[in-house]
Amino acid sequence: MQTRFVVAPLAVAALIAVVPNTSAAQEALRSAPVATALPDPVPAARDVPFPGTVKLDIDATDLTRGIFRVNQVFPVPPGTSDMILLLPEWIPGKHASRGMTNLLADVRFEVDGKPVAWTRDPVTVAAFHVPVPAGAKQVSAYFVHTSPLQKSEGRIVMTQEMLNLQWDSMSLYPAGYYVRQIKVNPTVTFPAGWTVFTALDGQKDLGKATTWDTVAYDTLVDSPVFAGKHAEQFDLGHAIRLDVVADEPDLLEIEPAHLATFRKLADEALALFGARHFDHYDSLLALTDRMGGIGLEHHRSSENQYYPKTLVDWDAMGWDRNVIAHELVHSWNGKYRRPAGLWTPDYHQPKQGELLWVYEGQTQFWGNVLAARSGLQAKDVVLGALANQAGYYATQPGREWRPVVDTTRDPIINARRPLPYSSLSRSEDYYNEGMLVWLEADQIIRKGTGGAKGMDDFARGFFGVNDGDWGELTYTFDDVVAALNAVYPHDWAGFLTKRFYAANQPAPLAGLESAGYRLVWKDEPNPYEKGRLEHSKDINLTYSLGFTLDKDGKVKSPIWDSPAFDAGIVTGAEIVAVDGEAFSKDVILDAVKAAKDGKKPIELLIKRGTRYLTVPVDYHGGLRYPWIEPVGAGEQPLDRLLAPRTGEPAQG
Repeated sequence: MQTRFVVAPLAVAALIAVVPNTSAAQEALRSAPVATALPDPVPAARDVPFPGTVKLDIDATDLTRGIFRVNQVFPVPPGTSDMILLLPEWIPGKHASRGMTNLLADVRFEVDGKPVAWTRDPVTVAAFHVPVPAGAKQVSAYFVHTSPLQKSEGRIVMTQEMLNLQWDSMSLYPAGYYVRQIKVNPTVTFPAGWTVFTALDGQKDLGKATTWDTVAYDTLVDSPVFAGKHAEQFDLGHAIRLDVVADEPDLLEIEPAHLATFRKLADEALALFGARHFDHYDSLLALTDRMGGIGLEHHRSSENQYYPKTLVDWDAMGWDRNVIAHELVHSWNGKYRRPAGLWTPDYHQPKQGELLWVYEGQTQFWGNVLAARSGLQAKDVVLGALANQAGYYATQPGREWRPVVDTTRDPIINARRPLPYSSLSRSEDYYNEGMLVWLEADQIIRKGTGGAKGMDDFARGFFGVNDGDWGELTYTFDDVVAALNAVYPHDWAGFLTKRFYAANQPAPLAGLESAGYRLVWKDEPNPYEKGRLEHSKDINLTYSLGFTLDKDGKVKSPIWDSPAFDAGIVTGAEIVAVDGEAFSKDVILDAVKAAKDGKKPIELLIKRGTRYLTVPVDYHGGLRYPWIEPVGAGEQPLDRLLAPRTGEPAQG
């Protein structure tokens, strides 16, 4: 028998009255701060001269500890009570805030020779506030730039044989001024006997130290130094020099015919643009696997790295030589002509990179074209590089949701960190998808003008203006459209908007196809990829199983929705055995080949953490690598685009 209790309605009402409203009570007891105002911002830059000259003295001799010791002296502007000194944050060419404030240590300041306490700005942490009493004449800064000693700490810039001095990472500048209005007198002490290369003018040796002419701070930052124990300079003509430092002296022994391709690169670049925006130019090149890699543009120079034997093992290392062509193009595109959002008056104001598909996409396009025209890279290597990109974008799932323009934010969003599934996330695709779209634009112009004009005419009309001007000339989307229409009238605004601003577009193969080539798949790597793989020792199974392996069988870059992905194989997993045989490059390649004619899945024994798993991968398509090949006999439009414009082809 179940006992029932009946509560009268009035009793229920009484119970409700005495039970507190829990939600309201909790809200009443919840602390609720009110926003406080942020401290005053760092003063905005003004286009007025900074009074006096900043003295900068760097000791770069401590090779053992990788330390740069810095001393700066700043005149105090009249009426200053709080001098704010900034380390550059937004560096041109890096497309994001890359200031190395974390590497500054032992920071001290003096006012007229007396130590003073300083504070770091609570919001702009790259800014140092230095209290200045009335009548003070100068502020001295002392600090150490603790350059990385291993890759996990950052890019290595100092070894026992060479160094790369980037002024922005080891100098401060006064807030409140356009950087072009700040004058600096730089002096550096280098290791004894080293050769010093830079685009700075007026280099003088003062005993142990080296100095240059007083220069505007923006020009200083834009003129890095390569210095080394083993070094040589080559004259390429047109006031362009190739300045090389190397791990070992024998790495500098380039054959005359191969050096001629660098000279022809200079010829072809000047022929393309028809003007120059520098009085002299230095391609700084490090032949090293000890100092960190780099490819960074500057107006009158560039920082470049090749693997140590790239100049002496010419044919085998052809895949590695493109960066110098790319960075040279940037003197015209990116440094002189610059998207309006990427020009800022100082290194504190954020940069906006929406037009990087012009800045980097056009440069990637011309870097490949000029490398082929000059012979710096063999034509089949350049075609292989184009094939790699065509194959990647023909299969990249991330294009379905993310337009190219959004990848221009990737330097800020991701800063080139590894991604679990980069094929889905996308990365900085404005470089290479941009290149393929500009190839399509070239073919639209050539077909529309019966071959009379092409992207060469755009380059000359847009980048090659104002010969001798080495300031900066900014542009907008509308300026690009107008320049294209001046070459050949077309719906360029619609074309560019669709290709770069809309997601889920067809693979960017139309340019290759219009240029007489098509994407095909073969069971061996193309010449570019073959050289790259032989050097890295990686195993590229991207378009078959769906991943790349390092030489030890560790999985890199699994492709979204690939057979490996479907089988649950992820980054970091290690392949231990294939179909019961211990892993090796030959074993896994043979297994992929054998599975093409069978029905059984490839059985992989993988190690993931402390677990061993047997994973079947159901794939039967054989080895696949992207190539591009002409659609018919005879010379194709792409062949004509890559053909030299000056003299005879260089024998590279």
